Amino acid sequence: MEISNTEFILLDKKIIPGETKIINLNIARLHTMTELNIPIVVSRSIYDGPTVLLSAGLHGDELTGIEIVRRIIRQGINYPACGTIICIPLVNVFGFVNQERDFPDGRDLNRVFPGSANGSLASRFAYRIMQDIVPFVDYVIDFHSGGRSRFNVPQIRIEPNNEDLAVLANAFSAPFLLYSDNINGSFREACDQSGVKYLLFEGGKALDMDEKVIEAGVQGTIRFLDNLNMLGKAFSSELPSQPMIRITNSSWVRAQYSGLFHNFVTNGTYVKEGDELGKITDPYGLVEEAVLAPNDGYIICQNQAAIVFQGDAVYHISTQLKND
Repeated sequence: MEISNTEFILLDKKIIPGETKIINLNIARLHTMTELNIPIVVSRSIYDGPTVLLSAGLHGDELTGIEIVRRIIRQGINYPACGTIICIPLVNVFGFVNQERDFPDGRDLNRVFPGSANGSLASRFAYRIMQDIVPFVDYVIDFHSGGRSRFNVPQIRIEPNNEDLAVLANAFSAPFLLYSDNINGSFREACDQSGVKYLLFEGGKALDMDEKVIEAGVQGTIRFLDNLNMLGKAFSSELPSQPMIRITNSSWVRAQYSGLFHNFVTNGTYVKEGDELGKITDPYGLVEEAVLAPNDGYIICQNQAAIVFQGDAVYHISTQLKND
């Protein structure tokens, strides 16, 4: 590899080869007139190579992803052997402060991309990300969690029939790979339309941090960077990959009754049609209704709430595996 002599400027800040710099992205003022900045950690190798963005906290209450990127920075995994790694551990500072998913304007930031310079607060911020950050990026790993009571097993989600993303997903090697179409207005769709290769990591649930999910995210990122020859020498490039379970279709099992919810299965396990996954009871000892598996498949998300209402999603189960 040759030593880089190319210029890299992000948000009007120059990062020289071999430098790590924290750059603040100013996104707004609070109603107290206090400026709100988002710290961006940029680490550049002395050698040329691709640029990878590691982002989390697009939803402010999804703490597991924030911890994954924080740990990557803390351990120095973000110092690349070549190229540049940009880390944004916390995108939605508003939501994080309020322990909420959305922006103060009530909008889901992950549904307003690519945004607008003259739109809502969330839309303006999405626009800044797409204008000021994404044009400099070749790859994105965006870390997410399930809802407040819905615990996702560690998984990567990519579009069907995209061989480039399939190679990257194989390198990351999460326990599960889900093929799913892009959602309109999502960061994932906007990156795809911009020609940036994007992996969506899902794991855990909101307002919670799970060590196994965090480790899956960190170790998968190490394997991903190693695949791009960007992994620093201080880290093992021999982390064993694991055979991913590839899911092409899935469906939600919904509660047929309201009541106390009792879960009987471990997330990520394979169940058979008719297996009792859990039960819903009333508080008075009069009602016990079993929740049964509608088909053979893997449980990839479970509702961990103690109380559910009729129609609530309680289990996400695979219905078709790749090569079935």
